Amino acid sequence: MIVSAKEVGDFLSQSKGKLIVDVRAPIEFDKGHVPNAVNIPLFEDSERAEIGTLYKQQGKDTAVNRGLEIVSPKMTVFVNTVKTLAKDKKVFVYCFRGGMRSNSFAWLMNTAGLDACIMKGGYKAFRNFVLSDFEHERKFILLGGRTGSGKTDLLKELRALQTQVIDLEGIANHKGSAFGGINEKKQNPQQVFEHELFHQLSLIDPAEVTVLEDEAQAIGYNKLPQALWKQMAKATIIKMEIPFDLRIEKLVNDYATVDIDALKHCVLKISQQLGSLNTRLCMEHLDAGNLHEVARLSLMYYDRAYEFSYEKKKQPIIMLPSDTMDARTNALKVKHVIDTLS
Repeated sequence: MIVSAKEVGDFLSQSKGKLIVDVRAPIEFDKGHVPNAVNIPLFEDSERAEIGTLYKQQGKDTAVNRGLEIVSPKMTVFVNTVKTLAKDKKVFVYCFRGGMRSNSFAWLMNTAGLDACIMKGGYKAFRNFVLSDFEHERKFILLGGRTGSGKTDLLKELRALQTQVIDLEGIANHKGSAFGGINEKKQNPQQVFEHELFHQLSLIDPAEVTVLEDEAQAIGYNKLPQALWKQMAKATIIKMEIPFDLRIEKLVNDYATVDIDALKHCVLKISQQLGSLNTRLCMEHLDAGNLHEVARLSLMYYDRAYEFSYEKKKQPIIMLPSDTMDARTNALKVKHVIDTLS
């Protein structure tokens, strides 16, 4: 079955602010789902596996009959759950391919007096739609700067100044470096990351400039989609130039309350790059509570790596010096550059 992008797009547009139900098994849902969908599985993981085995070994009729046996006692719970969640009686439903599971669930909802709409092609069509959407041209400007430049705070201030911003590290739950997982929630599976990124992009005006942080393609173990990454590789970079000492203070303030063992674990991740002497010194300074020296030694490595990566970049780079870490002041400077470029 060929599903047009318009059909998927219409489903997503019509379901905004409404109840979206993913009827797949929890293991499928956890791997990836439509943003803001809730999981009301027809079959639990073990039940899905059982039906799949029956289908392969004894055929469709046996599998369907067993499926009906499993679902029948749950029908009242399904209806009551959806009635509680769908305040306006409207519910949008999908399964993997838009087949028997979503059709059965929608039939039940309609029979119970609700108004159910199915995503044609299901999750598979949605995935194709998302991956295609990343190929759309958008007006990106990247915010660059060495580690400790306060780029995340700057993005927040830019958003407050009515500039369109996508916080890639916020979506990934990771700050990108070896220390990037500290004080962050667990990272999501790759497809969940991509879907949230797609959702955030759907909220912006593609005719207006959107600011992203200048990132490596991998943010922790989440990876930026190739089509989006190619666009970023062509975008103009506004590179903040913040003094070394101010960046040390920023890192010390950010990590002052972090458990020492967690910091040691992160230092060991970059021990090969730091070298044995600097790694040993970092460990000793951590034991002594001297975070300034740890930050200084770490920044020396990160600065070298950062400048090396910039030597390979081919897009326009605008240097923007600043002698302050005040995010509002720096955001105003960045916005001025953006307005000038526009």
